[in-house]
Amino acid sequence: MTPLYQSSIASLPLLGRGKVRDNYAVGDDKILIVTTDRLSAFDVVMQEPIPGKGRVLNQMSDFWFEKLGDIVPNHLTGIAPESVVAPSEVEQVRGRAVVAKKLQPILVEAVVRGYIIGSGWKDYQSTGAVCGIQLPAGLQQADKLPQPIFTPAAKAEMGEHDENISYAEMEERIGAELAAKIRDISIRLYQAAADYAATRGIIIADTKFEFGLDDHGVLHLMDEVLTADSSRFWPADSYRPGISPPSFDKQFVRDYLETVTSWGKTAPAPALPAEVVDKTAAKYREALERLTGATLKD
Repeated sequence: MTPLYQSSIASLPLLGRGKVRDNYAVGDDKILIVTTDRLSAFDVVMQEPIPGKGRVLNQMSDFWFEKLGDIVPNHLTGIAPESVVAPSEVEQVRGRAVVAKKLQPILVEAVVRGYIIGSGWKDYQSTGAVCGIQLPAGLQQADKLPQPIFTPAAKAEMGEHDENISYAEMEERIGAELAAKIRDISIRLYQAAADYAATRGIIIADTKFEFGLDDHGVLHLMDEVLTADSSRFWPADSYRPGISPPSFDKQFVRDYLETVTSWGKTAPAPALPAEVVDKTAAKYREALERLTGATLKD
């Protein structure tokens, strides 16, 4: 499988490139979102693509959009990406793109944590709280929380680190009514997904959602949903508190960067060895297969 580090769709106007996705205008009201094989860690894009990663993310998001569609509308239009690009560009979008509604993005990431790990664990160790939410004393790394908590983050510019913010600050940024709606929907989405994943032997430790508003002010789920880029997936059969569990997400790359290199987490990123690239690609595919029961589509 030939990896796609960056798309080059000349038949549509380029709107912009994110860490992983390239966005193109489809008329005035739709966007072609191409999920590349780029990988970011600590908000910095790695130099090496992860073969097949974009197609895995796209297929997994489609799975979750369908499964969770009764909770909140989403950005999908159902239009085939192959139908909006030139014939010579079809292979760039096949299996890795969607035609989505053009929404007004809400510039707050909706993070839900069911377990204490990552930046939440570091926060808890120093303050006994996560994003201002006081937690019980004596928790171990990777412990399950008494109930999922909502810890929003402010979206950063490309190459900058997203910033954890308090719920009160989220209310100030977008208004109390919209903040409450996003919080409640995010926890519902997480709980429904976590309950399903448990039947597949997977723990969803945490995840982040992104939302946007259509022209009528209707809230939509957008971007990606419960992928290995936006979530921490742990195999239930090897989980135990007190350690950072093995995972099916890019934590494998994060661990390599933090333990093997002396990288300062600013661009440019160090090169990833072929072994790390290959194992990461395998982990993404395993996550897809274990969660959805389906292999990567050709």
